[in-house]
Amino acid sequence: MRAGAVRLRPRAAVRLLACAALLVLAGCHTARVKDDAGNPDVMYRRASNAMAGGDYGTAIKILESLNARFPFSDAARQSRLDIMYAYYRQHEKDSAVDAADTFIRENPTHPRIDYAYYIKGLVYFERTPNVLERRFDVDMSRRPPQDARKSFDAFARILTQYPHSAYAPDARQRMVYLRNRLAEYEINVADYYMRRGAWVAALDRARNVLETYDGAPATREALAISISAYQKLGLTDLAADNQKVLDANFPRDAATRSASRHRWWKFW
Repeated sequence: MRAGAVRLRPRAAVRLLACAALLVLAGCHTARVKDDAGNPDVMYRRASNAMAGGDYGTAIKILESLNARFPFSDAARQSRLDIMYAYYRQHEKDSAVDAADTFIRENPTHPRIDYAYYIKGLVYFERTPNVLERRFDVDMSRRPPQDARKSFDAFARILTQYPHSAYAPDARQRMVYLRNRLAEYEINVADYYMRRGAWVAALDRARNVLETYDGAPATREALAISISAYQKLGLTDLAADNQKVLDANFPRDAATRSASRHRWWKFW
């Protein structure tokens, strides 16, 4: 053994080799991260993998960075569609709507613009009753529709402008739900006016149900309210006309309105 040479013990040598390997791996990882950050396609794949794993928060960060750094890349153009869905799943309602509106405004002829309207409809779609509401039998139809009209309008845009869209069947079903929801709320408001003797206001609400939500279960109640309001106003001819429509479309021996009301929102 030469003078001045240091002899390492086996364990020390193993530790030294392990440290060297870690340094090499760290350097490779750093290089790979830098390379990923400079490659829009790689960034998009990472975001897609995050979304596939349900990690929408991470996906949003990557997609936002991708759009900021490479706004004109093909990956960024595709990411503008994906980020709408990521915002929606992350319950970032305003961001999802903003992203959809921006996409619609900047890409009016894009072949997937129907998807932007569909995401808007989903974001605004009314929630179903939760556990507490089911437990205490909360009548959802008495709550203001809030975003239901916006959801209805977004889905209606798909059916009128993109009838062959892959999202059209689901949009149509959701519109039926929303139509019934909105009509039932109008009936509750009309009831409120009737109880307070505001016959004209009640009549306007009932007429709106008949004209706007044709086919909804609440149309029978709208006709009944119209008949009563016309009678209170002394317009017997109009009351008789509405009675004929009611008789032609609904059995006269039906149960009273409060007992026969079908709560369309109750699925259990």
